[in-house]
Amino acid sequence: MTRRTYRATVVEVSFDGDFSIHATECVRGLPAVFDRERRPWVFADNATAEEVSAVIEHCPRGALQYRRLDGEPNEPTGPVTTVTAVEDGPLALRGDLVVRHEDGTHERLPRAALCRCGQSKNKPFCDNSHLEAGFQAPGATRAQVLFDLARPADP
Repeated sequence: MTRRTYRATVVEVSFDGDFSIHATECVRGLPAVFDRERRPWVFADNATAEEVSAVIEHCPRGALQYRRLDGEPNEPTGPVTTVTAVEDGPLALRGDLVVRHEDGTHERLPRAALCRCGQSKNKPFCDNSHLEAGFQAPGATRAQVLFDLARPADP
């Protein structure tokens, strides 16, 4: 899948389903904007740009990204990249990431979840194959990773 873009008045939202495990953080955060039952499923004009960007920054996999069209800054990234092993799951990365895809292209991302079980069919990204494989490894809880995403990027 490729990244799809949904342009609104003051913010542009993009989504790449290859990165998503449908954690539904966006739907829970702004159901008027993100509704997986609608097509198109993103209506960014149904909230302020600040609300949309805040919810997108909680997307644990980086499937959702935004670009402000009103002159306000885009998602901040700190000068330090953080890597957090998620209990029984992927590596959660946050920072100014440049990820190489299998086809050789590169993409700059503020967040990503990379496979550490070896079973993903979308390497280097996690596709939740660890659940079916019964992968077990220590790490931070999912709640802790989401809490960390709620904090501002390190200066």
